[in-house]
Amino acid sequence: MVDWANLVAWGGVGGIWWLGILILGLLPAGLYFSIRSRFIQFRHFGHMVKVMIRGIHKDNENSVSAFQAFATSAAARIGTGNIAGVAVAITAGGPGAVFWMWLVALLGMATSLVENTLAQTFKERGEITGTFRGGPAYYIEKGLGRQWKWLSVVFSVFLMICYGFTFNAVQSNTLATALYGAWGISPMLVGFLVAFFAGIIVFGGIRSISRFAAIVVPFMAIGYLIIAFYVLATNITELPKVLVNIFTSAFGVQEAGAGAFGAVVANGIKRGLFSNEAGLGSSPNVAAVADVKHPLVQGYVQMASVFLDTIVICTSTAAIILIADTFMVGNLEGVRLAQDALASEVGAWGSSFIATALLFFAFTSIIGNYYYGETNIYYLYHTRTSIFCYRVLFLLFVLFLLFVLFGAWVASSGSTDNFALLWRMADVSMGFMASANLLAILLLSGVAFKVLKDYESQLSSGVKEPVFDGRKHGIKGIEHDVWDRC
Repeated sequence: MVDWANLVAWGGVGGIWWLGILILGLLPAGLYFSIRSRFIQFRHFGHMVKVMIRGIHKDNENSVSAFQAFATSAAARIGTGNIAGVAVAITAGGPGAVFWMWLVALLGMATSLVENTLAQTFKERGEITGTFRGGPAYYIEKGLGRQWKWLSVVFSVFLMICYGFTFNAVQSNTLATALYGAWGISPMLVGFLVAFFAGIIVFGGIRSISRFAAIVVPFMAIGYLIIAFYVLATNITELPKVLVNIFTSAFGVQEAGAGAFGAVVANGIKRGLFSNEAGLGSSPNVAAVADVKHPLVQGYVQMASVFLDTIVICTSTAAIILIADTFMVGNLEGVRLAQDALASEVGAWGSSFIATALLFFAFTSIIGNYYYGETNIYYLYHTRTSIFCYRVLFLLFVLFLLFVLFGAWVASSGSTDNFALLWRMADVSMGFMASANLLAILLLSGVAFKVLKDYESQLSSGVKEPVFDGRKHGIKGIEHDVWDRC
């Protein structure tokens, strides 16, 4: 049983950090990137889709394609946040939280373009695996200089805590709760099985992870959307009411005061960021792995991932819950709310369907999360001998398994306090990590927009697939041999 002192401590730190720093940082940063890119997420939407489809093909069988990198990041993004996270946002902040999830995603698409373009620009070839490596830890040190290495280390540590530990606990907890609610399967058994099967894939490395994600992600996303669209089609007359409810609640029209309005905004942004990860600094770790001709390709691809995650899939979950009209503000049992809502629309099998969807969503997220942690362990110790790196990775893997099982334990305990603590732990670790990345991408945004200008210049001159030449732009910190091979 978690005591209230722990709950208040985690909640207090999370509340101060989110309301005082991140909400005042994430949205303005997203707006700044949108304005400076001339709202590229809208004016290049069609091109973004073309780039993602083109990325399915890869020239080198030993490399990771743009689409595989998209699928791997989508595997981590499309998880419990798309079902349980949306339900938590609605129950804690009301229907208006959905609007703020939309806003953080639309502005976050530009943020995602910047951070993932930087990851590609400053990537390097791994000494041990031979695959590309990169991410915030790399572009902070290479782009800002050695004097900023401390921030790279801080980011790496918080990412490992966030993705190796707390996020995986949330994923495992939600999956275990859903399977227990649908079929009565023991949560601890679920934890052991998830850890076992994830381990088989994880030990295969990034190529194994990306191949698995490229197969599973499209399948799971399409299946979930088919059911969501069915619910929308059979309740089309309820849609205007749902939209009115979202917009009136978003600005506190239905709320009691400023405190309630703050809860709407905070929960929408927190759950939106937990789901789409824009600005968090996670997706750049896998975006850097892709073998592409120009850094902006991964910027476009990861923008598409944010759109799919929040605007498409999270909205589908929100529609199911709000159409069913069974939610009760203050109830934090997120996944059970989603199961009950779908069951009320399609019958008892709806609960089983949510459990099945979460089986794929949470499992692929756990696998993607592990790779994020591995990349940052590699950053911290890549100058050591390969055997030492292996031992560190193995230790991380053991801790990773323990936290997966911890999430299942919380589900088996049935305590609301434990459930709330799990989400607060995720919020706090996510907040510190996002703060470090946000500072870095703001300082390096000039580099990202220089790369964007190069890409658009080549497009306007008739080049169908722009090619990046790092030497041409005089950007410090670039590994030129990486781009000379493209």
